[in-house]
Amino acid sequence: MFKRFRRLRMNANLRSLVRETTLSMDDFIYPLFVKSGEGIKKEIGSMPGVFQMSIDEILNECATLEALEIHSIILFGIPEVKDSIGSDALCEHGIIASAIKAIKKAYPKMFVVTDLCFCEFTDHGHCGILDMKHESVDNDATLEILARQALVHAHAGADMIAPSGMMDGMIETLREALDDEGFINLPIMSYSTKFASAYYGPFRDVAESAPSFGDRKTYQMDPANRREAIAESVEDEMQGADILMVKPALAYLDIVRDVRNATSTPLAVYNVSGEYAMLKAAAKAGVIDYDRVMMETMLAFKRAGADIIISYHAKEVAEILRRK
Repeated sequence: MFKRFRRLRMNANLRSLVRETTLSMDDFIYPLFVKSGEGIKKEIGSMPGVFQMSIDEILNECATLEALEIHSIILFGIPEVKDSIGSDALCEHGIIASAIKAIKKAYPKMFVVTDLCFCEFTDHGHCGILDMKHESVDNDATLEILARQALVHAHAGADMIAPSGMMDGMIETLREALDDEGFINLPIMSYSTKFASAYYGPFRDVAESAPSFGDRKTYQMDPANRREAIAESVEDEMQGADILMVKPALAYLDIVRDVRNATSTPLAVYNVSGEYAMLKAAAKAGVIDYDRVMMETMLAFKRAGADIIISYHAKEVAEILRRK
């Protein structure tokens, strides 16, 4: 009788030697939500441990992140004033541009990724300029302001931009705009396969970005579509995306593996707010071993094919890895 599988499991050091998938803090990007004002650090009820923070508090948080060896963040902005086209996102003195400058001045080694979208900045909560005739977003008009937003972020000092609006042609438009302004080395991490998911609910609390009418099904992907999901990422790769992304992560691990098999471009997953909130709720209810389930979930993302994990759990992961 062959027992070679169990022989490799009988000793902890041997299990480590043959372990196929590992986690390190180099895998993680931590989301931060910056809000206009001063002295603001407001915890979000649906996302324990996640805060809206003013720039001064964001800088304090960056010190904590560096101590935990988390060196990459993704910024989301919550402006004081919203309007129909998200003007704050197009302003060099807007909340995101100001936050980038402050972070890069205080923590020049922090790798700052910026979410490139308009849902947090518009008074209607949709991801661009509205096409009221079709009660959706005008794709081409939104491409124009996405390019302007990207240049604001680039001039402020962003290290990478991450367009999340799911507009057709957005990567090609952004690459051309950045290159024309001399930002040829600024990478684009595309939300290339982003589903119209119910898992985003708590995010809309923290980002204050719930649509005032309708939903985003006319531009985000149908959760039922697998072949289209692969095609979306492959298309963004052809348009010049440097990193691809699948969002959400946990319920879409089949898509993560499909995209991994279809391309050699680096692949990120976004471990979204609903996934985070469910683990927190289960921990509060005492029905799971929170740390073990969380780490198993992170391993699942890597095992499925992700190179990068955007996660609200990143600080907790860092604490666990430091104890090992």
